[in-house]
Amino acid sequence: MCMSRTNIEIDDELIACCMERFGLPTKKSAVEFALRRLLGTADLLGRMQVVRGIGWDGDLEKLRSSSDLVVR
Repeated sequence: MCMSRTNIEIDDELIACCMERFGLPTKKSAVEFALRRLLGTADLLGRMQVVRGIGWDGDLEKLRSSSDLVVR
């Protein structure tokens, strides 16, 4: 893995919140976590697009009106 040094201005409150919420020890780990998560989301959206429109056999109206649905 190639590493480079980059200086960025970043919202201190935002990075602190991210570090606390996800248990990240450093600002660097928080930025890397966010970048990996962003790329993962983009990959997931791409995979979802692949299956979009492949078809579905069923009666959507029947599903919507089903009395078997449990409302919580």
